[in-house]
Amino acid sequence: MDSPPSNSSLSPNATPAAWRALPAGIWALGFGSLFMDTSSELIHSLLPVFMVTALGASMVTVGIIEGVAEATAAIMKVFSGALSDYLGKRKFLMVLGYALAAFTKPIFPLAPSVSWVFAARFVDRIGKGIRGAPRDALVADLTPPPMRGAAYGLRQALDSVGALTGPLLAVALMIWFANDIRTVMWVAVGPAFIAVALLLVYVREPGRANADRPNRSALTVADVKRLPLRYWLIVLLGGVFTLARFSEAFLVLRAQDVGLKLSYIPVMMIVMNVFYAGAAYPAGAAADRVSPRPLLFLGLVLLMAADVALALATSPLVVFAGAALWGLHMAFTQGLLSKLVADSAPSELLGTGFGIFNLVSGVALLLASVIAGSLWSAFGASSTFLAGAVFAALAALGLLAAVRYRKPPQPTG
Repeated sequence: MDSPPSNSSLSPNATPAAWRALPAGIWALGFGSLFMDTSSELIHSLLPVFMVTALGASMVTVGIIEGVAEATAAIMKVFSGALSDYLGKRKFLMVLGYALAAFTKPIFPLAPSVSWVFAARFVDRIGKGIRGAPRDALVADLTPPPMRGAAYGLRQALDSVGALTGPLLAVALMIWFANDIRTVMWVAVGPAFIAVALLLVYVREPGRANADRPNRSALTVADVKRLPLRYWLIVLLGGVFTLARFSEAFLVLRAQDVGLKLSYIPVMMIVMNVFYAGAAYPAGAAADRVSPRPLLFLGLVLLMAADVALALATSPLVVFAGAALWGLHMAFTQGLLSKLVADSAPSELLGTGFGIFNLVSGVALLLASVIAGSLWSAFGASSTFLAGAVFAALAALGLLAAVRYRKPPQPTG
């Protein structure tokens, strides 16, 4: 996690206007994410409340479902990432994952029980797992290294615009359809299939540097050993970050907990994603110019502040402030961590690198979500968010300790 090189030849690409020079494929990937997230977040902004109120799920059940779903996605990313390296192709796997997620969308409004929701979330996250690592590696394939922070930031920003649009639609449609959650969730089907069509038509996979060689062998232990120490430190850091954060389903439930009306609960996700979308690209572009450590530390401080606000909240206004801080934390960390993975993994193992990174983060998210649900059930909502703040503080202290430990070697004369 050393500072990016200060070579002046890189500076023209690392300006706030770098988005103008990004390849068209990055924009296509971003808009595909926008439409899929519009669909997914329309459903997910209502799903926790739907499970608790309409289907009778407990907080622990919500935590388990969300944690297992995200862990499933993370596990799948290892296999899909390695497979994309083995085949030398990424677009097919990416589109397959998006298509699988699109076909699960009608299951949510049809669900008569929590088990149906669990099955739909499980398959949906398999789709996310199949597409995630190949897509992230494809961003690196399409983008010159000095612009990767901007590229990941732009994709995250467009993704967050979709994550903002989905809850906005949910609020409007909940009012229009008099809080009929099932009818509102049917609207999510259309954007999901638009995303698949966009990616099929407008994403062009670049020629790989090793395209003239025979397909490489399947992933082996020797391949994993080729991943450098710097990469494994980034994987560890990503896992610690995720332990300090849990499923965003608990943000939605916190909004309900402080008395926000059912039709306005998706506003929680709207607020979060306004700040996530607004800050993701500037934060990504900044990562091309400055050391990642201050940005990562800032992200942890923002997460601590978000958790404290959500723990102490007694009104929707304070909950919304916590959601805003949560969104800023995501903006300063998610794209940056992707850039660090892309910069540290060998180009022929990019898919594998993203897969392992997401596996570790997914297992951490499973643990964090189960712990969050258990704390909420046993001690109340405040304990869940206070525990998150403690984990974030420990991660920040660890980051500071690592900076102090890695002092530059003294000259020996």
